[in-house]
Amino acid sequence: MRIGDAAAAAGTTPRALRFYEERGLLHPPARSASGQREYGPAEVARVRAIRRLLAVGLTVDDVASRAHRLDLLEQDPPVRCSDSSGPDTFVPVVHARLAALDAEIARLTALRAGLARHVATGGADVPATS
Repeated sequence: MRIGDAAAAAGTTPRALRFYEERGLLHPPARSASGQREYGPAEVARVRAIRRLLAVGLTVDDVASRAHRLDLLEQDPPVRCSDSSGPDTFVPVVHARLAALDAEIARLTALRAGLARHVATGGADVPATS
């Protein structure tokens, strides 16, 4: 199938498929005689797996770091990320992403507290600048 059909089947856009290919998440597809990309069910399954990982909060870089393991998620049923551990699995990537999210939540919580304090004091808690 052509890129538009494959993108629609995977629930994304042709631009996203080209981006995933550029980032190494998706293997370069076969080309037709006229040079158009040709996708099959395996590529659509891989794109769906990529989109699931992105939807749960991993970044493109996170997924790219384990692109060689995406085939496990394309299986029916998919292999769970927590079924195996080791430096080559998704487990360390997930733990690192969780730590990054926790740090961002802490940063935003502190920012919110400062803004709330500023509003509550009418701006009196902010030192004057010279």
